[in-house]
Amino acid sequence: MTKQFHLITLLFIFIAFQTYAEPIDSLREKIHQIVSTKNAVVGVAIGGNKSNDTISLNGGRHYPLQSVFKFHIALAMLDQIDKGKFGYDQEIQINKMDLLPKLYSPIREDYPNGVKLTISKILEYTVSKSDNVGCDVLLKLIGGPKVVEEYLEQNSVEDVSIKFNEEQQQSNWDLQFQNWTTPFAGNEILKKFYFNKNNLLSKKSYDFIWKVMRETETGAGRLKGQLPKEIIVAHKTGSSGVNINGITAAVNDIGIVFLPNGNHFFISVFVTNSKENVETNEKIIADIAKATWDYFTRKTK
Repeated sequence: MTKQFHLITLLFIFIAFQTYAEPIDSLREKIHQIVSTKNAVVGVAIGGNKSNDTISLNGGRHYPLQSVFKFHIALAMLDQIDKGKFGYDQEIQINKMDLLPKLYSPIREDYPNGVKLTISKILEYTVSKSDNVGCDVLLKLIGGPKVVEEYLEQNSVEDVSIKFNEEQQQSNWDLQFQNWTTPFAGNEILKKFYFNKNNLLSKKSYDFIWKVMRETETGAGRLKGQLPKEIIVAHKTGSSGVNINGITAAVNDIGIVFLPNGNHFFISVFVTNSKENVETNEKIIADIAKATWDYFTRKTK
């Protein structure tokens, strides 16, 4: 009788595990289907906030950050604001000579002759609008890429390399590959700062960064591309150009997607070494985000 009871118990546990495991396996299979026909290297990391639901594809591989690093730079600047080195309302002069014509810059479009902006406004341009001029202004203020790396290391943020500013990485194709991270690390930095472990940010800085992340205007066809319009997504994109061989080095998006039941999931998708066009690269990210959304919303029903 005891032996039979144990067998039944083990069978029940096995069936329960299978019932739990099959949905995440189906998501894994769906992601493989999405990327299998694409001429690109895709990295994915996904994690739920209240469960052990995690999945990855090439999660430990190095991918060019491109403008995703503006999130990291913003965190380093907010840390210095919290320490009193700078102020949100402190005004910074941006001269016409700073508005380099080859850099993507809504600041230059809005103020072609230069302007004096508060640091908070420069942060908004840099994160929400992915402004390259604003990014390099912030980097110069805090002391350059090395200071950002040191800040991340001090807070146990691993697998992030930031060596060059926007002007440098946009002027030399090869340099972008020295600004890299992994999909795993993309999710980990989102989690660390969203949950604000060890009070890494003040309340004001915490509220600020997640507000500007929610207001990100770039990459409408990526993580948010196929999700319901009313859904909140706090995210940061990154993009490279296309080289003479037709290769795209980076089409990225990392973020937090908020579910109708109040939960959320973390997702980082990086596309590199792609021979696909821009629309296809973005659709890869949108398809993966939609498959993940479907999985988590089905799970809560």
